[in-house]
Amino acid sequence: MGRTPRRACASYEASAPEATRFVAAASWDDVGRHPGCRSGNANLRWMLIHLVEETGRHAGHASIVRELLDGAKGYH
Repeated sequence: MGRTPRRACASYEASAPEATRFVAAASWDDVGRHPGCRSGNANLRWMLIHLVEETGRHAGHASIVRELLDGAKGYH
């Protein structure tokens, strides 16, 4: 069974408490390292700003797809 929008949103929301605990225990300047990340030395501040940017970008994409499907426009 594929992921439905409802399941995807539930999974995203379920990850919030763990992410909140992680951020609360870290410093804005803590650096993360991951071999698959191009930046390689991103600090927590950068990661969170990037997360907000990506969330907004993908929400915008979803809004465009929804508008193409049903013709309804958002609040603008």
